[in-house]
Amino acid sequence: MKPESPLIQGQCCDHGGEGPTVYDLPVPLSLRQEWKRLATRRHFLGRMGKTLGWAGLTSLLGNALVGRAAAAELTGGGAHRLPDFAPKAKRAIYLFMSGAPSQMDLWDYKPGLTSLFDKDLPDSVRGNQALTGMTSGQARFPIAPAHWGFSRQGKSGRYVSDLLPWTGKLVDDITLIHTMQTDAINHEPAILLINTGNMVPGKPSLGSWLSYGLGSMNENLPTFVVLNSLTIPGTDLQPISPKLWSSGFLSNEYAGVAFRSQGAPVLYLDDPAGMSRDVRRQLIEAVNTINQMTFEEVGDPETHARIHQYEMAFRMQASLPELTDLSDEPASTWTLYGEDAKQVGSFAYNCLLARRMVERGVRFTQVYQRGWDVHSNVVGNLPKLCAATDRGSYALVADLQRRGLLDDTLVIWGGEFGRTVYSQGGLSKDNYGRDHHPRCFTTWMAGGGTKKGHVHGQTDDFCYNVVKDPVHVRDFNATVLHLLGVNHEKLTFKFQGLAQKLTGVVPAKIVPDLIA
Repeated sequence: MKPESPLIQGQCCDHGGEGPTVYDLPVPLSLRQEWKRLATRRHFLGRMGKTLGWAGLTSLLGNALVGRAAAAELTGGGAHRLPDFAPKAKRAIYLFMSGAPSQMDLWDYKPGLTSLFDKDLPDSVRGNQALTGMTSGQARFPIAPAHWGFSRQGKSGRYVSDLLPWTGKLVDDITLIHTMQTDAINHEPAILLINTGNMVPGKPSLGSWLSYGLGSMNENLPTFVVLNSLTIPGTDLQPISPKLWSSGFLSNEYAGVAFRSQGAPVLYLDDPAGMSRDVRRQLIEAVNTINQMTFEEVGDPETHARIHQYEMAFRMQASLPELTDLSDEPASTWTLYGEDAKQVGSFAYNCLLARRMVERGVRFTQVYQRGWDVHSNVVGNLPKLCAATDRGSYALVADLQRRGLLDDTLVIWGGEFGRTVYSQGGLSKDNYGRDHHPRCFTTWMAGGGTKKGHVHGQTDDFCYNVVKDPVHVRDFNATVLHLLGVNHEKLTFKFQGLAQKLTGVVPAKIVPDLIA
């Protein structure tokens, strides 16, 4: 009979036996060394007694000199630590219109298109562009002018679609970018590219990079929060998933925390029936003690992330109900945001929640509204989408402004690409469709050190090509990081032999004309 291997005789010592523990596994030395290099600041300081003493003294002096809130910001959990230079903005809110809004129907006014209804888009304009499979087989590419009128708004008299009566009031306070460009013509790679800097899944998102680079400004809520708004019946929905707010190869503690649009914002946050807070605290401390032992033995950053997440979940049991309890909002709030803001999960509700997060020190909040993929029935769906988002977008900016928060809060509105000026499918005076268009689309920014009332770039008469001042999504992300005090070339993480960056390996540049 074949003898048993000595490695499996009896129980391991973890279970009362004399066998090997999990730490006796043959982990290669190179992997252990890599874990040590990736150790967090807590691990590093834990092994450096003198350094820890000086850090403790600095922390005490910091709390005494600059106050608890400022000290929390300076000693936050970001591995990149402090900003590289004085930031224009301390926090950001990204209103992401998933599916790609139609720029010529909303922001990029092209009155000359009216006389070109149903005429073919000139081949010289389209050039050799590769089209999607949805329109590449069309016999013709008939021009579809905007179905709605445009009106002058603000002191600048800027033309804005009549579908946006509320946001139109902001034209003197926002920066309009008409010349955004991307490399992708389909949703999945395009939405990944603008959110993570790469068309391949698995890379950290913008919010995760900021969490890693700048750390937290509060102790009781996540650094990066994602709010998915309720969908609008009848609209064309493109799927979104956690890979858009993933931390990728960074530690899980930098990933976005997605709040649910219905029911409890975060699942499993409530204590089970019969469990007191003291018992929950003791349970978490016991689990974290075991995790800390594991971390000190192997230095795996994911173990430290697990400790952080347990602690954050415990604190959120108290902070989240307070955040989502809107009973303390005055009547002026509902006058500003409208009745839609009382519906949990609506876009307006999420905008109000984003403002409350800003007040509580959340670094980055991303609000998603799906449904903008108008391949057909533009006339039926675009008014519904604008009605659901227009007032909330305006109210958020106006609310931040009246509370003195807009100067250091960056607000962004936009999608992953634009739409074609030619109609996809049938065209009539009453309706049309629009295909994907990566060559130009519109994004706007407010607050956070951006120029007020500024219009950047120019597209051609067909709203098809950029003729002046293009802004690639890489350059846009580099500029966003700059506004938040981060040098996009320095915010890196070594992975797979490469100093990984949000802006990738292709050169990116800051767009100074967007900055006040």
